[in-house]
Amino acid sequence: MAIVLVDAGGTNIGSVRYALQRLGVDAELSADAATIRAADKVILPGVGAAGPGMARLRELGLVEVVRSLTRPVLGVCLGMQLLCAHSEEGDTACLGLIDAPVRRFAETPALRVPQMGWNRIEATRAHPLTEGLGEEAWAYFVHSYAVPVGPWTLATADYGGPFSALVAQGNFHGMQFHPERSAALGARLLQRFLAL
Repeated sequence: MAIVLVDAGGTNIGSVRYALQRLGVDAELSADAATIRAADKVILPGVGAAGPGMARLRELGLVEVVRSLTRPVLGVCLGMQLLCAHSEEGDTACLGLIDAPVRRFAETPALRVPQMGWNRIEATRAHPLTEGLGEEAWAYFVHSYAVPVGPWTLATADYGGPFSALVAQGNFHGMQFHPERSAALGARLLQRFLAL
């Protein structure tokens, strides 16, 4: 099985690659269109801001490549947000593969932004990625922007209100949290993605 990590400059690429290696999978890091199109599974990692993330995909000529993929695709953190329609961060048009907006958390005296740390995720609908997700499903988050709950939502977390922690639309999937930093739960969810 050929797994490709899109080399779009995300600073979490190394840790995602290492998490896959711990599962016995050696993912290829590539920005080559033909390699990405030929992959059995594609992972779009990302840490940073939506505007520069989309600019990097455009510079590499990968916007239409990612949009054309028919095999399972997983966006991680910013990678998930880039799969969505639009981000408030920099008023950025994203890939439009998951018909969802990305909005900034409303900061309050009781709610620090970004959210940094562990948060419980809860399945909201049946899907191979959420199978067996129990009450004690905790994942590690670092983000200031989030996708609201909608028809794309597979699992939610709560930070001043519910938001989408895990999403899917067609063959495109996203994890707002960092599976590579989410211990056994993260490893299990990566394995489930690889099994799709």
